[in-house]
Amino acid sequence: MTGLAEQAVPRLLRGVRTKFDGVRGIWVLLAPERTLKLDAVGAAILAETDGTRSFGEIVDRLAARYQAPRERIAADAGTFLASLIQRRMAEAE
Repeated sequence: MTGLAEQAVPRLLRGVRTKFDGVRGIWVLLAPERTLKLDAVGAAILAETDGTRSFGEIVDRLAARYQAPRERIAADAGTFLASLIQRRMAEAE
């Protein structure tokens, strides 16, 4: 899996959440028995991933916010979210 369909609605699974680690000054993704350090790109993608927006809407919002090419955002965000799905930290309907 290398991406998501435009109409897919990604969301974090139950028990998975983002948290800002103030001591280290970084965002982390917390899951049962796992922690993933997020870079700025991952944190921005997950900030838009609320379980109600489609992947296409997420890409549009990120492309507008960062004035970046939509195709590049779609490729990066799709790969990132697909990796979370493979790790069983997220799902997409």
